[in-house]
Amino acid sequence: MSEPAVTSKYKFLFALLLILFAFKSYGIIVRHDIAPGKYEIRNNDLPAVFFLERQGIRRVCAATVIHERWAITAAHCVNETALGTAIKNGRRFAVEVGNQTREIDVVLMHPEIVNSANPEVDLALLRFRQASPIPRPIPPYDQTDEKGEVVTLVGWGYFGLGTTGRQFDDGTKRRAQNRISEANLRLQFIFDDPREVDSDSLPLEGMLGLGDSGGPALISVGNEFRLAGVAIGELGGESFSEETQGEYGSVAVYERISVHVDWIESVIESER
Repeated sequence: MSEPAVTSKYKFLFALLLILFAFKSYGIIVRHDIAPGKYEIRNNDLPAVFFLERQGIRRVCAATVIHERWAITAAHCVNETALGTAIKNGRRFAVEVGNQTREIDVVLMHPEIVNSANPEVDLALLRFRQASPIPRPIPPYDQTDEKGEVVTLVGWGYFGLGTTGRQFDDGTKRRAQNRISEANLRLQFIFDDPREVDSDSLPLEGMLGLGDSGGPALISVGNEFRLAGVAIGELGGESFSEETQGEYGSVAVYERISVHVDWIESVIESER
């Protein structure tokens, strides 16, 4: 049986657009005019999406099962939770996935993180010690037509309203929707204000809040979801403040999975 491992050099040098991004973990901020309970889901809903660490009532960082033996998250989440220390020290890291305990034994950073002094990718693959068909994995989205598509976001992090930004962290699992406005190297979408004339705000429009980097942006394909993006942060200009993070008009940034699908598939194939 393979020993716990992490990619060489164990780099976490995320110079990745530090001026623009607030590199914290993010959760869900909701519309002010919709009952908050409409965004809440049960822990066994979307079971392929799981949190990496529990810190008291908080759930910190998220990941998505994409294969019977693999999950994906934001690379900075590895260092932001105890996962990084555990793997670096040769230990496995236990997580709760779909009502079962599973152990992560390998973390593979995106090659750019390992090979570049200033990486511009924030992705890590997590290998489970044993494969399991449960929960059903959410495969990567491999098409390049994401712009304009509606995505579903999932997170446990800070709750808040679009009028005020983040408020408190209650560890509740929530989902929201948004529409992809940019699909270049990364995906972006805007938290539209429903009070504006001709607003594009969706019925369950939402935005990232502190608590769930690494969480998914899911595109519906038929009756199933595909993983289109992994949450890495929010654009933070001169007026950015953590206290009002997630207000209407804020812009979320996700790694675009279709850009990296060849890497993901090559890793999975090489480990079979």
